[in-house]
Order: sequence, then structure tokens, then C-alpha cells
Amino acid sequence: MKETLSKLRNQISNELENNILPFWISLADKDYGGFFGSVTNDLKTDRTAPKGCILNSSILWTFSRAYEMLGKKEYKDMSEHALQFLKRAFWDYNCSGLYWMVDFSGNPVSRRKHICNIAFGIYALSEYHRVFNDPDSLNMAIILYNLIEKYSHEPEYGGYIDAFSDDWKPIADMRLNPGALNAPKTMNTHLHLLEAYTNLYRVWKNAELKSKLCDLINIFIDKIIDPETFHLKLYFNEKWESMTDTVSYGHDIECTWQLCETAEMVGDGKLAKKVKNIAINMADRVLEEGYDKVFGGIYSQSDPSGKDFRKEWWPQAEMIVGMMNAVEITGNDKYLNPLAKTWEFIFMNVIDHRYGEWFHTVERNGRTVENLPKVEPWKCPYHNSRACMEFISRYNRLQI
Repeated sequence: MKETLSKLRNQISNELENNILPFWISLADKDYGGFFGSVTNDLKTDRTAPKGCILNSSILWTFSRAYEMLGKKEYKDMSEHALQFLKRAFWDYNCSGLYWMVDFSGNPVSRRKHICNIAFGIYALSEYHRVFNDPDSLNMAIILYNLIEKYSHEPEYGGYIDAFSDDWKPIADMRLNPGALNAPKTMNTHLHLLEAYTNLYRVWKNAELKSKLCDLINIFIDKIIDPETFHLKLYFNEKWESMTDTVSYGHDIECTWQLCETAEMVGDGKLAKKVKNIAINMADRVLEEGYDKVFGGIYSQSDPSGKDFRKEWWPQAEMIVGMMNAVEITGNDKYLNPLAKTWEFIFMNVIDHRYGEWFHTVERNGRTVENLPKVEPWKCPYHNSRACMEFISRYNRLQI
């Protein structure tokens, strides 16, 4: 185990510092602020493409965390560049909160208030404060937290409503993208709230926030995780009745380590033990149903009609952390081979060794799915950079 993990650490560290981070540094828009919003696989950059807040926030989180870990000045510069554009372009100074999308020069083109998007803002701003001890970014994160609790928290059945108008009024269409179901409550938003609130609690030990984190953990246990299949249910009505049978393997494995991290953060030993048991059951189900034992990596999703065998970039990244988390919890080397084989699949097929970064999606055998962008509002660096940094941190603390 030690030899395998040591080899992976060297490769993953090299990938982070010499491929992922330099690629995103190259996308900084020096003229209008922020980062270019659309780039093809062969680096054709649309400098007039809209800029999404999730992309900007994920870059803010990525370079803040990278600076803490590696200490390079250019990472601090990128963090500040992302923060300034968030303040100038995405912050709604009239109704408060964060806009969903702005044009290339920073003027809002979609003012909708998506709770998932605002969670990304909290995640990034709290990380910037954690690394650079910046009181303004912490204050902004707390403002966003209070907005979510004021407008989005649904007191009757628990949890959070997904989206609102720019002035925080209810809206009929809450979808994040055209392919999603129109549902008032979604797993995805609650998962991003979990990571955002956890990161905020690292730097702001507020009693109410701690209570909200415990509530979120219990929502996952009681409402979102299917107790029979150990898959996440994805879309719900207000009463937490599931609206689809689709399984997302990437979210399943991401949830395993996020839940563990939150339970450890709130310091409830009994809850942490319960969560670890659930996490291992979920990880085992992903290995059983979603892991490609032939080529390595995990599939995107499945539904009653069958599996989608394509492999998007972000589930592969989350598989690295999820398997490492399972190794830490159990000490069992049965999670080691899927970890190593998934990394091998990433290295051979998902990483673009010519133009940098990771391809958006590949076929089961690793062939690149063409005509999918390397950068777009959702194709951002935090999944793969975080997987690298999480692996390195977990390797360093693992006693083997």
C-alpha cells in the first residue's frame, strides 16, 4: 500500500502543479477581469463568452487552497484576481447575493439567485479568508449564509428551495440547466450547501451554523440517501418525494467523503461513526455498480433504461478522494486497486497532455468525446485540483 500510494502522490502532485494550475492561470482575463468563459479542447478561446459565477468561485477556491499548500505567489495573484471580479461583477449590490452569469465585461446577463451558485460563493470566500485572513471575504460569506437561511430554508419539511428571482421571489422554473428536472429541492444543491457550510464553519464557529450542518447531515441520511440501495436520490418535491430513479455515481462517491468531513467538523463522535458506516456502504455500491473493472474509472450515471458508460472528468476526480477516504476509514487495501486504476485511466485518457487540463468526457474505453468544451460555466478546476490536493493531504496524514 505504501509503495502504491507514494507513487500516486508523486504523479498527482506533478499533475496539479504542472498541468491543472498553469492551465487556469493562462485563462485570466487581464482586460475585463475574471477568467475566459469558453475554451475548446485545442485552446480556441472565446474572449466574449459569458462568465459564470460558479466557474469564478471555483477558481477562487482552487488558488486560495493551492497557495496555502504550495505558497507560490502566482496562486495568490489568481486568488485576488478572482475575488476582485466576484466583488465587482457578480455581487448584487441592490438585492444582495450573487448573480448567476455576467457578460465578458462583467455586466449581469442572468440575475437569478441559484442557491447552488451562492453555496459556491460561500465555499470560495470562506477559503480565501481561511488562507489570507481577509475579514471582508468572511463577512461576504456570512451575508450569503444569512440570505440562504432567510429565503431558501423551507421550515415545514426541512431543507432548501433551489432558486429565486433576482429580488428573492419564488420562480416557476428552478432548473440549473436545460437538461435538469424542474424540482424545488435537489440533492446537488444540498451537497454543495454541505461543503460550503462546512468550510464556513472552519473559520466561523457559529452555533446556529453548527446546528444547520447537523440538520444537513440528517437530511442526507433520512431523505436523500436511499437506505436500500445506498444511492443518492437526485430530485424532490417540497415534501421530499423523489422525482426520478436516475443514479449519479460521481455524486454518490463525492458524498461519501463530504459527509465524513462534515461529521468530523461538527465534533459529534456518534454521528461521525454512523456517517462512516454509511459512506463505506455507498462506496461499496459504487464499486459494485459504477466502477469499470476493465478499464478503470467510474461511469456517469444509470437509470431504469440502463447505464451511461461515458466518463466525465469530475466523477473520476471524486473517485480518487472517495477511495482514499475509504482506505483511511477501513485500512482495507480492497479500495487501493480501484484508486490506482482510476488514476491510471485519468492519466492515460482524461488528462490532455498536449493542451493541458482534463477533457470534459471520454468514452468507456477512453476515447475523447469531441466537441465538448474544456472550459464552460460548469467545467471548472475545483473537482480535479481538489482531488489532487485532498489526496496529497490525506497521504501526508495517513500512517502506513
